[in-house]
Amino acid sequence: MSLFRLDASVFPARSASRQLADLVEAEWVGAHPDSSVTRRDIAADPVPATAWVNAVTGGMTPESDRSPEQQEALTLARTFADEMLEADALLFAVPLYNYGVSQHFKAWFDVAYTDPRIDPQGTALNGKPATLVTVLGGNYAPGTPKEGWDHSTGWLRRVLQDVWGLDLRVVQRPFTLVGVNPALDAFADTAAELRVKAEEGARRSGREIAEAHRSRVA
Repeated sequence: MSLFRLDASVFPARSASRQLADLVEAEWVGAHPDSSVTRRDIAADPVPATAWVNAVTGGMTPESDRSPEQQEALTLARTFADEMLEADALLFAVPLYNYGVSQHFKAWFDVAYTDPRIDPQGTALNGKPATLVTVLGGNYAPGTPKEGWDHSTGWLRRVLQDVWGLDLRVVQRPFTLVGVNPALDAFADTAAELRVKAEEGARRSGREIAEAHRSRVA
């Protein structure tokens, strides 16, 4: 039994997404104490910028004619897919950066997506329990001045839930820059409440994916 965990924060020492993911992981391990955890830190070990195009063109090229770069990219894609296919549950911790998707996650997804075993026509990931933890420096909820500026969470939900068919839960914590950016000091109480809510959601999600796995194999 295993959990696959992916982290994308470029600030590991003070990462809010990693802190929430730790809570999810702790609940999973508590429910499955003999479980192993496969980790991939795509901020510490980023996907090469050329990997996607090499994987795409390599897939269109006869094996005997592939360049070393194409073969390396295809091997990387298989590795990424294997890590998810071999796990019983998945955990993604992906912050919002500059109002959009982390470049590290986008590069990882693009390469993984070239593996034909996890395409949307019959993905082998369908129904696998998963949690997406995402954090936002500001607050882009309905009614806020920057409503709609979060161009990450919707895309992440789309590719994980709708493309790969994961049984997805989303845990989101806004206002992580409160206490860091003085311009947000007025929102300290709100940020504290949202943090507690997110931490409760993370724990609940960890329990839910553990139970969902039990139901799948029962």
